Amino acid sequence: MATFPAYPTHPGAPGGAPPAGGPRHRHWWRRWGCLPARGRVRYGALTILLALSGLVILALVRQQTGTEGFLVGLGLAVLPVPLLLAAFRWLDRVEPGPWRNLLFAFAWGACAAALIAIVANSFATRWIATATADPSSADTLGATVIAPIVEESAKATAVLLVFLFRRRDFTGIVDGVVVAGVTATGFAFTENILYLGTAFGTDQLSGERGLASVTAATFFVRVVMAPFAHPLFTVFTGIGFGIAALSAERRRLRRVLLPSAGLLLAMGMHAMWNGSSSFGEYGFFAVYGAFMVPAFGLLTFLVIWTRQRELRTVRAELPAYAVAGWLTPPEPYVLGSMRARRLARQYAAHHFGRAAARSVARYEACATSLAFLRHRGRGGRAGADFVVRERELLHELWRRREVARPSLAHAARVTAPAVPVPPPWPAYGPDGSYGYGYGYVPAQPSPRDGRPYPDPTVPRPAYDPYRP
Repeated sequence: MATFPAYPTHPGAPGGAPPAGGPRHRHWWRRWGCLPARGRVRYGALTILLALSGLVILALVRQQTGTEGFLVGLGLAVLPVPLLLAAFRWLDRVEPGPWRNLLFAFAWGACAAALIAIVANSFATRWIATATADPSSADTLGATVIAPIVEESAKATAVLLVFLFRRRDFTGIVDGVVVAGVTATGFAFTENILYLGTAFGTDQLSGERGLASVTAATFFVRVVMAPFAHPLFTVFTGIGFGIAALSAERRRLRRVLLPSAGLLLAMGMHAMWNGSSSFGEYGFFAVYGAFMVPAFGLLTFLVIWTRQRELRTVRAELPAYAVAGWLTPPEPYVLGSMRARRLARQYAAHHFGRAAARSVARYEACATSLAFLRHRGRGGRAGADFVVRERELLHELWRRREVARPSLAHAARVTAPAVPVPPPWPAYGPDGSYGYGYGYVPAQPSPRDGRPYPDPTVPRPAYDPYRP
């Protein structure tokens, strides 16, 4: 458990002000040349792996669907991708993670995980068919047992890698949901190309067209009805990793069991979805209505509730830094409101330019990370680098204060709740009684120049006939 002071050092105190040559980039903003040699090797190897996986999966899908089927499948499969990515990015607006992590997650799902699934599923189904001499049962067993295990494990690998090697970016349930959902979106994108391209090839052979075609039916099921299917399964794994991230490092058993439980739950949901077609004529619709839709609604509620809880954490933890002088007094309220944050960025963009708006957005992200860091430290879940990490974030805030503070002050003035102040002068109530209240107060002449006060709600000094 890391120890930390009740209040950070004031920036004007000795040792409190950031040095002129302080860190200018957090670890995910560093350029390639600033990375250590081992980091460059790791990034290079990962990039090469994903690129090779993409080329191989492209060749395999094109081989199974043909060039024309591949192009049709690609055009149809890309339709839900922007909507899903926008939804996950919206969930991540409280503490937005770096684009690099999301790009890796999508590429892993679309390339590496899809390649692992195609190769492993084909090999396992072929082996079962050879061992049992029953191809139909091998296809059913492969879809309901083998495919969920292989696919969910392949997608969970991306979440595990971000959890291990981007630990600072993986701080809670929302981060797990976003990484898992983006990975599954990439996987579903490649899988939809394969299914839609194959369906188009079948229609070309049979001559079917229009709404009665296999392509239309596949598009309706996979893109219209259930574009969230794969993200929904993998989100359970992300929630397990997110809860593990909230646990103290000394609770190693919990940090292993929670992700494993989420992965098993994802496999179970996936197996039920794949096996719904074998439950009878209406099995698919029964599983869709009884399990998929309620699970989707429950997870959506959980994630939005967690998002609001994060905003409350920001409002509760940042006043300590306002007392110490690192933040202005209104900033904890502004940074704990998504509407106020948006207004601050808009104000900066309108008055100072787009670069200033990006600076304000980074200021908001750093302040949120600072609040979460202090919350983990207060609960005994901060790492040994708590003080170093806190100082890095405070330096990032201090560097951007000249642009961020006017924008946040404007947002505070716009969004601050109105506090009614009772007038200090007598007023006539609705019943004609005389007393103090909120009733209408007619303008009375000024004791000095005889002109009425323009605003009856503005307090004025009591009349004193002996005052010169």
